[in-house]
Amino acid sequence: MKNPENAHIKIDGLEYDIKLPVVQGSDGTRAIDIRDLYKNSGVLTYDPGFMSTAACKSSITYIDGDKGILRHAGYDISYLVKSHDFMDICFLLLNGNLPNDAEKSLFVEKVKRHYMVHEQVKLLYRGFPRNSHPMALMVAAAASLSAFYHDKTSVELEEERNEAAIMLIAKIPVLAAMAHKYSVGYPFVFPSKSMGYAENFLHMMFSTPMDEFVASPNQARALEELLILHADHEQNASTSTVRLAGSTRANIFAVVGAGISSLWGPAHGGANEAVIHMLQEIGHESRIPEYIKKAKNKDDPFRLMGFGHRIYKNYDPRSVSIRETCMRLLNELNINDPLLDIALKLQELALEDEYFIERKLYPNVDFYSGIVYRALGIPTSMFTVMFAVARTAGWVAQWKEMIEDPDQKIGRPRQVFTGIYKRD
Repeated sequence: MKNPENAHIKIDGLEYDIKLPVVQGSDGTRAIDIRDLYKNSGVLTYDPGFMSTAACKSSITYIDGDKGILRHAGYDISYLVKSHDFMDICFLLLNGNLPNDAEKSLFVEKVKRHYMVHEQVKLLYRGFPRNSHPMALMVAAAASLSAFYHDKTSVELEEERNEAAIMLIAKIPVLAAMAHKYSVGYPFVFPSKSMGYAENFLHMMFSTPMDEFVASPNQARALEELLILHADHEQNASTSTVRLAGSTRANIFAVVGAGISSLWGPAHGGANEAVIHMLQEIGHESRIPEYIKKAKNKDDPFRLMGFGHRIYKNYDPRSVSIRETCMRLLNELNINDPLLDIALKLQELALEDEYFIERKLYPNVDFYSGIVYRALGIPTSMFTVMFAVARTAGWVAQWKEMIEDPDQKIGRPRQVFTGIYKRD
C-alpha cells in the first residue's frame, strides 16, 4: 500500500477547497473517496451502471477483465475448479481460506444438517400454477424461509449470521429441485446425506419413487465445476442487490430473495437460458453462417448470446475450464441432440472468424454452461435457477462481509433531477 494521496476538484475553473482521499487497492487500483463531496461542495457524481464507482471494499473476489483473471481470496479460478469441490469454495468465500481436513469435515456436516426444509414449504409451492417459471417459486421460497426460521433472522449476532449463511447454502438446492419436481407434477425427493453436494442435487432432480437416479462421476463433477465457476463474481447486479438490500439490516433470507429476483434478468443470470433460445432460433447447422452474418450486421437486432462479456475484454477464464468439462461430458454421454450439434459447430466457426477474433468475442461461461445443463437433462427453464444455487455461496459471503464492515451505511444513491422543477 502506498501512502494516502488526495484528489482535488475543479469545476468551471473554480477549485473547491476540499480534499478527497485516494484509496489504494491491493492490486494497485486507486479510487477517489467521494463520501464527503456533496456535503462540502454541493456537487454529485453521475455514473449510470456504476462502471466507475466502487460501492464497497471487499477481499472476497478479484477480477481483471483486461487480463482475463478471476480469483477468490487470491486463488486463480482454474486452480480451484481443478483441485477442489464446491464445499471447499463455499468455505473459502465465507472464511477467506481453504479448509483443512477437520474444518472441511465439520463444515460439510453442518451443511448436511440443514438440508431438510419445513414440510409446510410444500404448501407454498402448491399455491403456484404448475407452469410457473421456477424462478418465481425460488424468489418466494427463499424469502419465505424467514417465516420458518425466526431464530436465524438476526443480523447483529455473529453466530446467527454464520448459521443462516450455511442454512441457505444447504436449502437453496433443495428448494430448486422441488421447483423442478413441482413443474413436472412429480413428488418431491428428499436429500441424501450420503451423497456429495452436486450428486445430491441431481438425485433430487431426477429420482422418482420408482427409480433412483445415480449420477455418473463425470455428471456429478461437471455440475460441481459449474457451481464453482458461478459461485461468486464480485459486485455484479445480483450481488450489488444483495448488498443494497442487506444494508437496510433486512434478514438474510429476504436479502437472498432479492438477489434471486435480480439474477432472473436475461442480461444477468438468464443469459445461459438465452443461449438455448438462440440455438433453437438458428434451428440447423446449415443456417449458422447466415446467423453469423446477421450478428456482424449492427443494424440487425440478432445477437450471438454467450459470446463476449461486459467485464472480460480478453476471454472469460471460467469458459476455459468448463469447455474441457463440456467436451468430456458430451463424449461420455454420446447424446443425440441437434441443439448441441449446432452449439459445437457455432463455437467452431465463430472461433475461426476474424470478426470475432479481432473483437475478442470468445464463448463465455454462459455459452458452455447452457450446453452442460442440457446434456445433464436439466430443462432450460431451470438454467437460471442453477445459477442461483451456485451464486448463493457468493451472496451470503458478500452479505456477511458487508454487515461486518464498520464503514457500511444504508445504501441511498442520489439522482440528477431532470423533471419540471416547480409548477403552480
